[in-house]
Amino acid sequence: MNKELLQAARDVLDNAYVKYSNFHVAAALKMKDGSIITGVNVENASFGLSNCAERTALFTARTQGYVKDDIEEVVVTTKQAHLVSPCGACRQVMSELVPADVNVHMVDARDRVTTLKNKELLPYGFSDDDL
Repeated sequence: MNKELLQAARDVLDNAYVKYSNFHVAAALKMKDGSIITGVNVENASFGLSNCAERTALFTARTQGYVKDDIEEVVVTTKQAHLVSPCGACRQVMSELVPADVNVHMVDARDRVTTLKNKELLPYGFSDDDL
């Protein structure tokens, strides 16, 4: 796992807007051109309108002109001392916007790392083939 990528995620972790849950999450994407794009979770009093760190980073990348095949690696980290994986909504979005074989590193506050391929996060996910 790229240490610079983890540090980029940790650098923005305190920027999360977590007024309701106090559950900080940050994500970082390493792009094939060497760029790193970060995202944090942003909550809302209307909970359904909240956005997770993974989706924030992916939507930012898309806004900047990056496409699926530009993503080389993903890191997700929290302040928790145990493994936290992307939620179901993020897994669905990641299945469409991140290549299947990209490594997704989940890092806890103790620097323990669990790495899975993106395709392993959502077996039997819904795709454009289902439409």
